[in-house]
Amino acid sequence: MSRAEQLRSFHSGEQKTEAAQDVVFKWLKQHILTLPRHDGVFLTEAEVSRATGTSRTPVREAMLRLEADGLLQIVPKKGAYVPPVTDADIVAVIQARALVEDWCVRRATRFGDALAAELDRLIEEQAKHQDDPIVFIESDRQFHRAIVGAAANPLLAGFYESLRDRQLRMGVHVITTSGQRIGEVLAEHRAIAASLRSGDPEAAAAAVAQHLATTLAALHMPPTAPWGRSSFS
Repeated sequence: MSRAEQLRSFHSGEQKTEAAQDVVFKWLKQHILTLPRHDGVFLTEAEVSRATGTSRTPVREAMLRLEADGLLQIVPKKGAYVPPVTDADIVAVIQARALVEDWCVRRATRFGDALAAELDRLIEEQAKHQDDPIVFIESDRQFHRAIVGAAANPLLAGFYESLRDRQLRMGVHVITTSGQRIGEVLAEHRAIAASLRSGDPEAAAAAVAQHLATTLAALHMPPTAPWGRSSFS
């Protein structure tokens, strides 16, 4: 085999490995996000490999990416542990979000109509995904990210991203177990957008505080509607 052929073969192998890793990452993330929040689950590389039809190498790489996102904990030579989401975890995340979002939304009011128009667009996009809890929550993240980004503080924005990673599973849990939370979220987002359009920092902060308070209450409520989730079967 010529040097050129060896390089082509090498790059082809790299592309296949990256593609397999993306497949595993997407599958594993969806599996984790749809686990009941009170459950702590141990995942082995062999189980995930069989479920996704891939080798262990892309499984290992996908697990490392998800550990960086705070969704699991790697256990050397065994696999990965997905810890339960405790009530204390929920309260801590919401409290931290409240501090960041209050500061950011007050400063974001200076963008008034321009930011409100962008938020209106994001709300409409989110409304299209009411049948897909994971995409709905990812859209929710985009909405809040726009407000935090408007405050133009990169350190706070980075910290906020880590909080949202932690809340992904919490958010999916609420959406999949509460029949009314989706409608409430959209209404609360519209109220936040309207308050930003008014240019009133106090009104904007109050709208965000109300949204986070109802989110916290929903996270503590028992399930009211079942929703299927992925499994190894």
